[in-house]
Amino acid sequence: MIRFVLSFVLLMAALPARADIDVREITTSGGLNAWLVEDHSIPFVALELRFRGGGSLDPEGKRGVTNLMVGLLEEGAAEMDAQGFARASESLAANFRYSVNDDRVSVSARFLTENRDQAIDLLRASLVEPRFDPDAIERVRAQILSVINSAQTNPRDIVAKAFDGLVFGDHPYGSSLDGTAESVTALTRDDIVAAHQGALARDRIYVSAVGDITEAELATLLDRLLGDLPETGAPLPGAANPNLPGGVKVTDFATPQSIVAFAQPGIDRDHPDFFAAYILNHILGGGGFESRLMTEVREKRGLTYGVYSYLADKDAAQLWMGSVASANDRVAEAISVIRDEWARMHTDGVTPEELENAKTYLTGAYPLQFEGNGPIADIAVGMQMEGLPTDYITTRNDKVNAVTLEDINRVARDLLDPEALTFVVVGQPEGLDSTIN
Repeated sequence: MIRFVLSFVLLMAALPARADIDVREITTSGGLNAWLVEDHSIPFVALELRFRGGGSLDPEGKRGVTNLMVGLLEEGAAEMDAQGFARASESLAANFRYSVNDDRVSVSARFLTENRDQAIDLLRASLVEPRFDPDAIERVRAQILSVINSAQTNPRDIVAKAFDGLVFGDHPYGSSLDGTAESVTALTRDDIVAAHQGALARDRIYVSAVGDITEAELATLLDRLLGDLPETGAPLPGAANPNLPGGVKVTDFATPQSIVAFAQPGIDRDHPDFFAAYILNHILGGGGFESRLMTEVREKRGLTYGVYSYLADKDAAQLWMGSVASANDRVAEAISVIRDEWARMHTDGVTPEELENAKTYLTGAYPLQFEGNGPIADIAVGMQMEGLPTDYITTRNDKVNAVTLEDINRVARDLLDPEALTFVVVGQPEGLDSTIN
């Protein structure tokens, strides 16, 4: 019965959110800050936690330890082993998810109001009292080693490794947060405990909650949930200083089509020209079948099934990135077309019609992201990490609409840099040689 109830609540929580979203900022008596959207229409709460740092906190020689640690958080806590923890969460109809990327550890919790206290106690145990049992360590380690082994024969993983190594070098971004077979095999329980203390600390946490909970209830809940975490964590890494010399670097790999990652310097999220750059990217390569790259590379020439670009605003680096895959005998032409479109937009900018179409799409699609408690909580915690104000949800479309044709074409001239556009290719491309060592 409890599974049915949770399924019903999750379904209701996925229904379209109300038009006006009132985000309130609270501070607990323990000094924790959080954002809250109260919604008592269903007895359900979505809670999102983010810890800044993520895989980039790995100490030298311990690559992959944060990833391994996060994979163990639901593998036993306090007096419960892995099976006991799984049974406890299932009995409460609570759902917890733990993940890590280069810049953050993410924890998502979904629970019914009637089980809120027990769910929070269980989540607290996983965050504050993880067991890191030897059998669990070896089981999760084996899973990660399997992923690392599979990545050695996956062209997309190979291009990601080659790209990161070229662009980021010795910075933590320059290698996979999974680690290597050697580094992961050598990790000890002490390494995992140290990674836990370094990554899950109060000085780098961001919190949002959406659903059936009041400000006072959330404040009490958070102090109980997070109050016993370490006050400070491991130092955050410095700037990455990306290496984007322009040109092509080819990694030979026997595959019918070449996989390509490309990038140039990007723009910080808090830069005054960010929205102009965001719309510019939509027109260039972020707008699906309506984008210029898709039109020129796929629709007109049939060189690929898909090509896209996006703004990558990482904590320690900003890139304007993209990806394409094409047959070995056609990938050189695909890269040439991408370069030409990059240069054409840099020189000629966009048309009034392209700008208006992009604005119409971006402002119309934005409200659709707020489709339930979970997505709203996820967006709200991301807003906090970006340093955005609580009213950003209601003012964002105004910022999009405020971009003028003069703004966007100035940014195209200033920001698009065809000479710095750097391509990393994995495959056996014909007529395409490395120009980067």
